[in-house]
Amino acid sequence: MSKKFILVLLAAFILASVQLGEAQQAKKVPRIGFLATNFPTTSPARYEAFRQGLRELGYVEGKNIVIEWRYAEGKADRLPGLAAELVRLKVDVIVTAGAAATRPAKEATSTIPIVMAQDSDPVANGFVASLARPGGNITGLATFAPEISGKQLELLKEIVPRLSRVAVFGTSTTPGNAQSLKETELAAGAFGVKLQYLDVLDPKDIETAFRAASKGRADVVLVLGGPVLNSHRTQVADLAAKNRLPAIYPFPEFVEDGGLMFYGASLAEMFRRAATYVDKILKSAKPVDLPVEQPTKFELIINLKAAKQVGLTIPPNVLAMCFNKNAIKV
Repeated sequence: MSKKFILVLLAAFILASVQLGEAQQAKKVPRIGFLATNFPTTSPARYEAFRQGLRELGYVEGKNIVIEWRYAEGKADRLPGLAAELVRLKVDVIVTAGAAATRPAKEATSTIPIVMAQDSDPVANGFVASLARPGGNITGLATFAPEISGKQLELLKEIVPRLSRVAVFGTSTTPGNAQSLKETELAAGAFGVKLQYLDVLDPKDIETAFRAASKGRADVVLVLGGPVLNSHRTQVADLAAKNRLPAIYPFPEFVEDGGLMFYGASLAEMFRRAATYVDKILKSAKPVDLPVEQPTKFELIINLKAAKQVGLTIPPNVLAMCFNKNAIKV
């Protein structure tokens, strides 16, 4: 066997190996990690919107993309372990549903790209250097918009014209709570209403908060949200009805579960948009080069049955603000 023949054979072998490797690489199915604080049933519309966004970009779960869904089921102390598990799986991207999930993901990895499907204020939370230039391995979408708090109080004043006292339910340990409360306080000053902040850290605090709101002669309740409140939506809505307190909520799922009203960023739209970040990253874009988006689509959802339970008639001008017939629950 000549030396020339051996060299040709070796070259052919190397070429075949490279082509095989490229073919295997081409067939590699992307693996996405999804980290959420609550139960799978807590926000199904948002999770489906994320899947829809992927489908619109040509990704079908179980066919050409794998999603590793991890839910803490309302137990925030489980999040670090779940984040570490996704890192061990060597997922290509981690998508987080809220700041409480983003923080442990950030602590678990500085190399795997992280896409925030929603975050109240990623700059204040220390996840990105700025919205325009994230500066690390995290990017995505921010729910924060200063005008939301003012609009919520404006809507409450429209349905309760003599509004003077607002009970605010929040969770002080939740990232973004302080910023949301600050914006609400600024809006309250502009509208000349007094706020009564009530901290909900445990399920038993929910009833306590409603008792305190009634004792404080609150006219309405504004819910900022938090793991406990978000996981006990039906109880919150039922107690609002029982105490005849109109309430506005931070997520549309509260209205689905019997609450009166939601106004804010369209979270389903944000989760759908999160898929575009995943797509860009899978196509080699770096989070540092992808600016954080702020909400551009807002929605008002009203539950007329809940309005009747608290003795309210929603003015026609407020109903007219609902963007489609599905935004009015009867």
